[in-house]
Amino acid sequence: MSGEKIIGITIGDPAGIGPEIVLKALTNHPEIYDWCRPVVFAPEEIVLRTLRQLKRQPILRIIRSEIPLNLSLKANEIVVFDTPLFEPLPSLGRISAQGGRMAYEAIRLAIEMARQGALRAIATAPINKQSLKAGDVPFTDHTAMFKELTRSAQVMTLFMSGKLRIFFYSRHIPFREIPASLNQEKLVQTMEQALAHLGKLGLGHPRLALAALNPHGGENGLFGDEEQTILKPAVREAQRKGWDVVGPVPADSVFHLNLSGEFDAVLSLYHDQGHIAAKTHDFYGTVSLTMGLPFLRTSVDHGTAFDIAGQNKANEHSMVEALRIASRYAW
Repeated sequence: MSGEKIIGITIGDPAGIGPEIVLKALTNHPEIYDWCRPVVFAPEEIVLRTLRQLKRQPILRIIRSEIPLNLSLKANEIVVFDTPLFEPLPSLGRISAQGGRMAYEAIRLAIEMARQGALRAIATAPINKQSLKAGDVPFTDHTAMFKELTRSAQVMTLFMSGKLRIFFYSRHIPFREIPASLNQEKLVQTMEQALAHLGKLGLGHPRLALAALNPHGGENGLFGDEEQTILKPAVREAQRKGWDVVGPVPADSVFHLNLSGEFDAVLSLYHDQGHIAAKTHDFYGTVSLTMGLPFLRTSVDHGTAFDIAGQNKANEHSMVEALRIASRYAW
């Protein structure tokens, strides 16, 4: 018997490992069907190509218009929402305009179905920025797509890996620009959003830690003054508002303290600060959540891995976790 929540799954770039990890997840892990009713958004031909590669023969049910709300699944059955196919099919492991366009169309249609209420959440496989650019897709990443196509004003990335929860103050900016990006007012706003998102995930009275920027938290200005001039004032302001926020906590210990239960989540100041911690803790078990959308979006926390595409070497564990988290927390 399948779970009640219908979850869309987009295959990502068809030349990468996305189709492989999606279909491995659904054929190797029957427990997924206890969590949700999965629907794969992909061109039918890409699904068939991948199943031949994996030597799997599940029952396929193809949908081309709408998803029935009373969708039920049989054992060994995969529902595919057939999305546009662009030929010639991209070679595995290669950047291509067709791959970028197919990835985008699958995402666009999944978002449309979620906005109509047919999906409770969407789990995404990895896309390739260069393929998107080659295909003239007007977005560089998933977050930009979801934000624009859902008309969401404020979105945040949250990484989850067991007890480890990491929000991000900034994302894809050059390292040298990180100190200049710090702003007390924006930090307070970001902390407020993070606490609200934790509440939406069911954490009552969550405690948030702000990661420091400089070594040892700056050592009172010895190794940089951002903690003294920006981060500590932001934390004090948050505390004056009655929020359970601490910091800045030195980045070499804050993530361990989160795992130990000292805080419910960490606000990381920049991309690699949080990514390194999460991927070192559990590379395949880390799931990325996009918060602030009308529905939940989860994703694997790895790339397209073009170097092993088509070789049946990809590990599907992160996709399984993305579906588990989507099924558990979808609103």
